[in-house]
Amino acid sequence: MLTYTILEARGYAPEKHSLVSFGGAGGQHACSIANKLGIHRILIHKWSSLLSAYGISQAQLQFDSSEPFAGQFSISKLPRIRERIIHLKKKVRDELVAQGASNKSIHYDESLSLRYFGTDTNLAILRPDDEDYGAAFVSEHMREFAFVLDRAIIIDSIHVRGTGSAGVVAETKAPTQALDKIKADPKTSTPTKTQQIYCGRAKIDAGIYRLEEIEKGSVISGPALILDATQTIVIEPDFTAYVLPEHVVLEKTAHDQATAEREKVDDDFSPIQLSVFAHRFMSIAEQMGNTLQRTSISTSIRERLDFSCALFSPDGKLVANAPHIPIHLGSMQMAIQAQHKFWEGRLHDGDVLMTNHPEWGGTHLPDVTVVTPVFINNEIAFYTASRGHHTDIGGKGITSMMPDSKELWEEGLNVPAMKIVSQGRFLEEEVREAFNLAGSFPGCSPTRRIQDNLSDLKAQTSANQRGTMLLHRLCEEFSLPIVHKYMAGIQKNSEVAVREFLRKVAKDYPEGLEATDFFDNGTQIKLKIIINPETGSAVFDFDGTGPQGWGNINCPISIAHSAVIYCLRCLIDIEIPLNQGCLTPVEIRVPKGSVLNPQPSVAICGSTLASQRVIDTILRAFHCVAAFQGCASSFGWGMGGRDPDTGEIKAGWNYGESIGGGTGAGPGWHGESAVHVHSTNTRMTDAEVIEKRTPVIVRRHEVRRGTGGRGKWNGGDGVLREIEARIPLKSSILSERRTFPPYGMEGGNPGSCGQNFVFRHNSKGGMDKISLGGQAVVNLRPGERMQINTPGGGGWGVPE
Repeated sequence: MLTYTILEARGYAPEKHSLVSFGGAGGQHACSIANKLGIHRILIHKWSSLLSAYGISQAQLQFDSSEPFAGQFSISKLPRIRERIIHLKKKVRDELVAQGASNKSIHYDESLSLRYFGTDTNLAILRPDDEDYGAAFVSEHMREFAFVLDRAIIIDSIHVRGTGSAGVVAETKAPTQALDKIKADPKTSTPTKTQQIYCGRAKIDAGIYRLEEIEKGSVISGPALILDATQTIVIEPDFTAYVLPEHVVLEKTAHDQATAEREKVDDDFSPIQLSVFAHRFMSIAEQMGNTLQRTSISTSIRERLDFSCALFSPDGKLVANAPHIPIHLGSMQMAIQAQHKFWEGRLHDGDVLMTNHPEWGGTHLPDVTVVTPVFINNEIAFYTASRGHHTDIGGKGITSMMPDSKELWEEGLNVPAMKIVSQGRFLEEEVREAFNLAGSFPGCSPTRRIQDNLSDLKAQTSANQRGTMLLHRLCEEFSLPIVHKYMAGIQKNSEVAVREFLRKVAKDYPEGLEATDFFDNGTQIKLKIIINPETGSAVFDFDGTGPQGWGNINCPISIAHSAVIYCLRCLIDIEIPLNQGCLTPVEIRVPKGSVLNPQPSVAICGSTLASQRVIDTILRAFHCVAAFQGCASSFGWGMGGRDPDTGEIKAGWNYGESIGGGTGAGPGWHGESAVHVHSTNTRMTDAEVIEKRTPVIVRRHEVRRGTGGRGKWNGGDGVLREIEARIPLKSSILSERRTFPPYGMEGGNPGSCGQNFVFRHNSKGGMDKISLGGQAVVNLRPGERMQINTPGGGGWGVPE
């Protein structure tokens, strides 16, 4: 339910609020809605069906005025703030008086719009009694986001809201005091008659009352109907009505289902409850993502949405995820299970972990995973986790996606397992030490903006905490045994769906399925899929895949798992959550030392690109779609870090992004143009944001027309993106499909390969266009440009 999602996303518990009913039909549905939201009290005004008209007659006049401030908050600035508030109050008063409000009736609300330095999240803070807006902001930020930052507080603007009335406003009293009096001395009222009504699927006897005949202070137990000239109020059996002078208050009766009944667990699964729990779990993961996006610092997480959030069972199996980055999700399970095994018996409530090592379930090192064990009754009941791409984690490259790395130590931060929060205390010094360690290797720099890394880790911790809080609420509502039961049921449901799909495929391909593709360096990906037609089990065998490369286009084995689970979920034409159940029927075999299962020491930052090719190969085996762009075009620029000549570490910054391309066509559809595909489900950063935050000009960003493969169904077109340096910068590009084009199928033509160029000043005052190949690092002078042309998708069917 949307209301529930919004309330929980903002950190409010619905059960701690009252439901207010509006409209003549509102009272008929209020009890049912309150039950679904877990709300225990309903307020129904005696004129609820006429509240719009009544409200207009009683509405106060309102006027808002604000002005920018743009300065750091401190107590010493209060005199200036008060001065500006006085100015705004006069402006508001003059406007309200001009509209007919009396001077005495005007009430003012004064607030400051505050944020932490370096963030974009503003909070409106009403004037505290002691005028310490800073302390009030910190308190509100903690309530809203579950953490605070060690940063200056910035005042963006000052606001004054005035309300006043032009006439006499009827006095309205809150029902709380009157309700307490009724409960202390209740009266009874006799129904005018009794009538059968439907409640659920059963008929029950209900008393019928007329509102104007009920003595004020009466208490009426459900089931009952209260009738009025303009509304009908349904009191369900588990509610009691209290009739006040201006309101009818409905409260949930205490005799709800007993705890023992709630905790009764059997082997039967309600299909409706399976769907309810699947959506509740996904909603929790989505709200984790909302929190992470709002509280993060980096462009990569905040703007490009390069992150994922998910929930896991107590043994680390994936239960539910939000629709974030596909390549993270299958691999995150391996990361959680590795942490679960390593820390077993040594974790406490309030601990938070960090990991990014490929041998421990990582994808590439910039994807840092933060893991929170969720304790209930002193036992780990769940794990919540968030994985976010950190643009700078140190290393040799100008960004964390360096094109020329050969060994893992060159690529920056490398953490198998560590605590970043111990029983509620953030271990900042230990985290700083881990990030700085990346700069201790030859030619490597530590991260250029450690404060941003720390802030993003805190944001990830906050996202996990949001998931933890919501899981606690879910268990309070249904009980832990019931939640665990349906966690297992959802995974079983996914397993059954995958087995049924694979059985159907086995009938069409009794000899199995095969596919081959090649990376631009000539390394082969080879796949054979053997399906058991009886059980629906399958073996995905990558035997024959080429060896690990002397470069970074290597994939940790976790990516093969992510690619398989993603493809299976895409191929199944029914609504199931992506979780561990999808992989239960599958055995994945990847030869050790191959490009898809390399040794721990090899470079792997190009695994983002390589994962695209693995997915293309799997989908090619199922013969369902032509090749997508097969790349992510990891493009970045920046300055600073370790000087290669002097060894001096200079302050700096960097920015990185991935660029979309064309998707493959299929039997009955054209490919999409200029989109991120498969495992790279991120946004492009707006040109205005890039130009504001980095010293470049986005000269061109357009669809690369005609690059999709022609066919009966055409492949999608790629993208052309060109940036110009305004100051001396170092730029890098890491890309694939610059040699082997995205293939077509069933007679369709391949899409065009990608191309990368640099435009450099020459001695004649002009510009030389130079081809860069798929991977390059370039020093740009002011006015020089980098142009990235991404591949199109393959076509399907013979062109007509």
